[in-house]
Amino acid sequence: MGSGAVDDSDRVAGSLQAWLATVTFTDRDADQVTELLTEAVLAWGSAQGWRVYRRARSVVKLPPPYEDRHSWVDVGVARSGEAPIVVEIDQSERRRTLEKLTAEAAEGRVAVWLRWGTGPFTAPDGLVRLVTCEVTSRKDASGRRLFSAPVAARPAPVHSGIDLAAADQGDLFATGGPNPA
Repeated sequence: MGSGAVDDSDRVAGSLQAWLATVTFTDRDADQVTELLTEAVLAWGSAQGWRVYRRARSVVKLPPPYEDRHSWVDVGVARSGEAPIVVEIDQSERRRTLEKLTAEAAEGRVAVWLRWGTGPFTAPDGLVRLVTCEVTSRKDASGRRLFSAPVAARPAPVHSGIDLAAADQGDLFATGGPNPA
């Protein structure tokens, strides 16, 4: 953060996390989930009255032979009088993403890593804030992986109603029982 700037990265991450808690979708492929989350981040920033940019220029330069070019972040947010926000959206835990966000944070930006998937998610050390979107996953008849959110709480399984304390299960390891092996 620049001199006199307030570090509001935890507040920003909390606000985005709360916004994403309202996002729902069913049976979307990975590209569709990433696009839906990108749109949600853009809508969140716009709702705050900030200027939002899809694919904003990063402070990180590309490796050789493209070192004269810059990398990009998924979403950039400009805030009047406050540090800009950069958001990267990933299903996997990519080291390059963490390096890019760490460089962004070192330049005074609020760096947010929006990770989505079935979890668990490991919070990165340092200045990068983690925001998550937990999903369920299934394969359709063709074997294509589909994702849904929010993750529904599964009810406890229905039991037979037999009182197991009173039931006689017998000795499963007795020798010479009815069907000795």
